Amino acid sequence: MSAAEAPAKQARSLPAWVMTFADLMTLLMCFFVLLLAFSELDAARFKQLSGSMREAFGVQAKVEARTIPKGTSIIAQEFSPGKPEPTPINSVRQFTIDSSKNSLDALSEESRMLEEARRHAARIRLALEQEIKRGDVAVELDGAKIIIRILEKASFASGRADVRPDFVPILQKIAGLIGTNDGTVAVSGHTDNVPIANARFRSNWELSTSRAVSVAHELLAAAPLNQERFVVVGHADTRPQTGNDSVEGRAKNRRVDISITRGIVRDTEETLSVGSTAELRTGGSGQ
Repeated sequence: MSAAEAPAKQARSLPAWVMTFADLMTLLMCFFVLLLAFSELDAARFKQLSGSMREAFGVQAKVEARTIPKGTSIIAQEFSPGKPEPTPINSVRQFTIDSSKNSLDALSEESRMLEEARRHAARIRLALEQEIKRGDVAVELDGAKIIIRILEKASFASGRADVRPDFVPILQKIAGLIGTNDGTVAVSGHTDNVPIANARFRSNWELSTSRAVSVAHELLAAAPLNQERFVVVGHADTRPQTGNDSVEGRAKNRRVDISITRGIVRDTEETLSVGSTAELRTGGSGQ
């Protein structure tokens, strides 16, 4: 070999550390092979660990559907061109928690009105909470009709039809509550069965009607309410709330009811036809 070929051969040879690195890799491979040979697999423990990991990461098993999904679609299956007609259902609700239902549950107009009446009655009770606790007024719900009962002991003197001055602020508050509710407002006066006859009132018919008119005038004076919504009527002692055989019962029957109902009230129409001979509209005569 010439002196010129010796440096070229040395340049093509591998570095010295390669042999050391190869020995080290061989030893590591042998070490891991020995670890694998000595190890034992606990199948039960591995299954428990895999189940915990699956639940932690939200992996759920597939559930096979045994039946087709049930339900009636609100979308028509075929298209027929023509004049569109409005649907009588305002809102559609479907219960999806019960798989046995095969139709939609539609919320009717009557159910919607009942739900709105419950919400309005709750707001009125909250606004009149102090007056209700004192026993001056009571708020009841009869179907879709909200009834605000004004008791005599706080609003009228015995045998009188003029509203007590200290009760006027309560009527002003009630007028504001009526303004936030749409519908017909029926103001009806009621008495007990004890007859009355004096220079001003010939009977309980006139007393009950005059008290209802006084309440209606105070309501209309307190807030800009539409008079066409109001109906004023007197029932005397024909519609007691409880028996008249006790002092407490008679005191409970002496009242003025303010009934708020959406639309035209059928009960009010029946009242005006058979209940009282002293029918009054707020646009008519006063006390």
